[in-house]
Amino acid sequence: MTKSDLILRLAELYPHLLQRDIERIVGTIFDEVSNALARGNRVELRGFGAFSIKHRDARTGRNPRTGEAVSVAAKSVPFFKTGKQLRDRLNGLELEQKA
Repeated sequence: MTKSDLILRLAELYPHLLQRDIERIVGTIFDEVSNALARGNRVELRGFGAFSIKHRDARTGRNPRTGEAVSVAAKSVPFFKTGKQLRDRLNGLELEQKA
């Protein structure tokens, strides 16, 4: 699902909201998650998962084409860990528990 797919789906579910308002809401949520991660904060959405930052140290890598050693700079990368409810839903456990 893309951002525009999400906006269209929300517009279907909430016809009383204008599409431009939904676009603004979705954009604001994504911006706030991005800004929090950029500040080094963790973002947790209960039942869904948590976004955090992992720091990778500088290292020596290899160019796969030539095999030549290449220096790779230290960097921060986003990391997502699923929440228990989402994991259970993906593995069909939620459906079994309701039956």
